[in-house]
Amino acid sequence: MENVRRYRALASLCRQQAAYRPLQNWQLLGQAEHFEYLAEVALKAHFDACNLKHDEAAEPPATWETPVAA
Repeated sequence: MENVRRYRALASLCRQQAAYRPLQNWQLLGQAEHFEYLAEVALKAHFDACNLKHDEAAEPPATWETPVAA
């Protein structure tokens, strides 16, 4: 989760710099978009890892047994 915060902070800094550097704004906005993409990838990896751990620790679902007629 720390990497997600860092990537989003870097994206924000790139956007702020783009506002003050009109000659480089497309390059800086491209870098900001790249950092946002990295944040999304890191966030997805984090939640996938959490869900995998949760699924492994979960109890197996109860099976239903149908009564047999005598």
